[in-house]
Amino acid sequence: MSRIFSSLSVVSTVLLIAALVLGLNIEDAKTNRDAVSDHMLTALAALVFALLVHAILLTYFMGTGRWLEETSKAYKLSPAYCERSAKLKYSTLPLMVVILVLLIITGGLGAAADPLSHVRFRGWFGLSAADIHFLTACLTIGANLLVNLVEYFAIQQNGHLVKEVLGEVQRIREEHGLPV
Repeated sequence: MSRIFSSLSVVSTVLLIAALVLGLNIEDAKTNRDAVSDHMLTALAALVFALLVHAILLTYFMGTGRWLEETSKAYKLSPAYCERSAKLKYSTLPLMVVILVLLIITGGLGAAADPLSHVRFRGWFGLSAADIHFLTACLTIGANLLVNLVEYFAIQQNGHLVKEVLGEVQRIREEHGLPV
């Protein structure tokens, strides 16, 4: 799972960076609407893909957690296995929510920063709307990359936990003369 996740998170990061670069290449958003459209569509694809990567991780933890629960019950294993798995899952969940919120805020600020938008967002604290959108996008990409690293290490730890349980199940089956 860690190889699949790392590949998906690299694609996610590349898409987010591509959206950032396309946004930086917009010289005049009022007249160059094709560049704005390219930026917005790429950013939307990057947002959806980044969310997909985090959703896949959540699904993985839910599936392995359920498997650990059923296996622990069937083989009367220590509840510590399930507790460790739950701790890993719940340590990544708040980070996923933060990234979700940052992605949505970045997209909203981008839409509001469009000079042809009806929102008429001018910016804050002496920064233009485009500057705020850019800074938020940089923060979001950096935070997403950090969260992906945390998630990767959580996947690795969970993989070790699953191997540990499989070893314990194999030992129990051998003790009882069952096929391994």
